[in-house]
Amino acid sequence: MEGVARQIEQVLKTVPGTSSAYAERVIGGYFLDIVPDRMALGRYGLSIQNVQDVISMALGAEQITQTVEGRERYVVTIRYPRSQRSDPQAIARDVQIALPGGGTVPLGEVAKVELTRGATSIRTENGQLVVYIFVDITGRDLGGYVHEAKQAVADQVKLPAGYSVACSGQFEYLERAKAKLKIVVPLTLAIIFLLLYLNFKALTETLIVMLSLPFALVGGIWLMWWLGFNTSVAVAVGFIALAGVAAETGVIMLIYLDQALNEVRARRAASGGEFTRADLNEAIMMGAVERVRPKMMTVVAIMAGLLPILWSTGTGSEVMQRIAVPMIGGMISSTLLTLIFIPAVYGIVKGWNLRASGAIETNDTGTLPISATMNPQAGGTH
Repeated sequence: MEGVARQIEQVLKTVPGTSSAYAERVIGGYFLDIVPDRMALGRYGLSIQNVQDVISMALGAEQITQTVEGRERYVVTIRYPRSQRSDPQAIARDVQIALPGGGTVPLGEVAKVELTRGATSIRTENGQLVVYIFVDITGRDLGGYVHEAKQAVADQVKLPAGYSVACSGQFEYLERAKAKLKIVVPLTLAIIFLLLYLNFKALTETLIVMLSLPFALVGGIWLMWWLGFNTSVAVAVGFIALAGVAAETGVIMLIYLDQALNEVRARRAASGGEFTRADLNEAIMMGAVERVRPKMMTVVAIMAGLLPILWSTGTGSEVMQRIAVPMIGGMISSTLLTLIFIPAVYGIVKGWNLRASGAIETNDTGTLPISATMNPQAGGTH
């Protein structure tokens, strides 16, 4: 296993982004091996259990009693002094095994005592022996690096039968987080859609806001690229928060547009005239252009609270920066989108049924009725 691990170590060092790769050296510890000689034991009438009992007591210590001193209890154990159990030759010579007929025999007469080299530690995971390869990366996202590293190991290292390679550590946390995000992100978007529909009571306005969300996230991606941040769980959390804030600014814009449209309709209805495309454009200008300040106040207040995080230091600052960066960049693009894209789409949707004459069809939901006029020269109505 150590040999295979060293091969993988050399391959990983060639993968771009590897800062260091080190396969732990398993062999390197010294052990005292005592191997009983069954033929010699048979000649002396001894069993392996007799040898093991003596070794357990002489080298490992054996509890013989317990002392009581007031409320304190102390265990009393006995074993050979350090001078007689630190040298293999001394152990073979001085450790005596009692014979059934009386007398003793040195341990070295009935067993082989020697120092051997073996594993410094034995690691197991899921019931299987493992050897760890510690890898540090820099300048790359964790998911992309692991994918490339797996491919490199598969191409250059031939694993013996029964051996396998698996990635652990932070990559496991990333995989678990991705599995949760596959549930959280769609659920978040569904909740946003439901809240928007409950607010507007109309599918058209709800879709206007929802369709604008992907474009609002572009600014977060650009700022991440500019600052050199890679995707992570914290970044995903930042984008989820950005989606909610972008929907909020879109709702504010649509509310102002609806209010302006209702005011123009009411004024036109009071004067007895028909609602024309010019009136629609006037309402959009009133709702979008003349009410920029409250929208900007909302965006600036959010960004003012997030910008100091970019210069923060200390524990947790790296995570907070990756949450804040998508929101800061996204708020910029979301603001531009809200002021430019949403009013244009709103004008297209509201003017969809606008006829050549300039009248807008309405229904019971609040739109104005079509005005019918007679043209004597043409002999018809429009």
